[in-house]
Amino acid sequence: MSKSATSLAESYLPKLREVLSDTILEFWYPRCLDEDHGGYVLGYDEDGEFNGQDHKMIVSQSRMVWLSARLDREGYGDGEYREAADLGYEFLRDEMWDDEHGGFYWEVERDGTTSKPNKHMYGQSFGLYALSEYYRATGVEGARDLAVELFDLLETEAKDHTRGGYTEYFEADWTPITEGQTYLANIEPDWSPKESGDDVLDPSLKLMNTHLHLLEAFTTFHEAIGTERSGTRLQELLHILTCTVVRHGLTACSDKYEPDWTPKLDDEDFRIASYGHDLENIWLTMEAAEALDLSQSLFTDLYRDLFEYSLEYGYDSEHGGFYFYGPFGEPATNRIKAWWVQAECVTSALKMYAHTGDETYREVFEETVSFIVDHQIDWDVGEWHSGIADDLEPLGRKGAEYKAAYHNGRAMLECIAELEELSLPPSET
Repeated sequence: MSKSATSLAESYLPKLREVLSDTILEFWYPRCLDEDHGGYVLGYDEDGEFNGQDHKMIVSQSRMVWLSARLDREGYGDGEYREAADLGYEFLRDEMWDDEHGGFYWEVERDGTTSKPNKHMYGQSFGLYALSEYYRATGVEGARDLAVELFDLLETEAKDHTRGGYTEYFEADWTPITEGQTYLANIEPDWSPKESGDDVLDPSLKLMNTHLHLLEAFTTFHEAIGTERSGTRLQELLHILTCTVVRHGLTACSDKYEPDWTPKLDDEDFRIASYGHDLENIWLTMEAAEALDLSQSLFTDLYRDLFEYSLEYGYDSEHGGFYFYGPFGEPATNRIKAWWVQAECVTSALKMYAHTGDETYREVFEETVSFIVDHQIDWDVGEWHSGIADDLEPLGRKGAEYKAAYHNGRAMLECIAELEELSLPPSET
């Protein structure tokens, strides 16, 4: 690797290790562990104090299982992350899994009492992601068996074999819900006064965001367990995320679709680019292609174009960092800088630099890290602010329904691993 790449690793590895340890792990562990009921308590105000929100939603519970297992697999800690992963896995298995119909409930109370029994593929995707990573880290056969059962269940109950992709919203018994509104939120604005889960959508839609997270789950499932069918389904999701959801005249992605994948662009609220999702899409499709043993060069032009769009319309060239979203072909209108957007974009920038050697991506990586360190992180309380306003004032809670340690924890793990690889002599890469 070039001298430039080696110097990047030398400069940023100590800083990112500090960010991971001191601002993420130290905040969440053991604070989030629910030793009384199992799983994790994730509701904390801007000062890091418990805010009374103790219900448990499949998305955030699964994300913390995934992170705890990944930390243990990579050798962090002295067994405490394995214990944290066990605590979360057992709660998923014993309290959130529907023993009668299969699949994970959307939400339960702190003690496991079911409060929202419906099934959504967004939640199921994170359940599969958690089970697959937990099995990869621990070798617990029960987790493997449950992951295979869930994968097969999604194939029989949710797969749209006619039009591609997956039907998304179901009753507890897997009866599709096609009328009314779903309580799923497809973005994560946890600085909002209302709960993210109060956002509603037409349940008949297919979402890019749901299928993006199915892609990451199926990638990990295929790597950790793998079946002939998992490779086929991962290939299909890779096609959806690199072709179907891309509005090629821009190049940016749209999120909402009719069941036959006709883009829903009739509402101006749907004609927006979400910069964090588009750049997250880049590196997650990189991971999927690698799992399928496909050449990354097949997608390089698409990756460059997606990144260029977000740089042109969604990047703050003065302070660094990426805004939330904006109308197609116009500058960002939501100029909040969300914690998860910075996490996904800094990961994408570094992986694009490693993939192409283009110094543009290195510069974006460095400037976004600087923004995170200077503004996004709360160095006094710990964790990252949910959002940073355009005047650089912090917004929101440290922990909420969609905000735990998954986005930023994963970003630091991915960037540390990438920098460690960049630091190796050419003969060892």
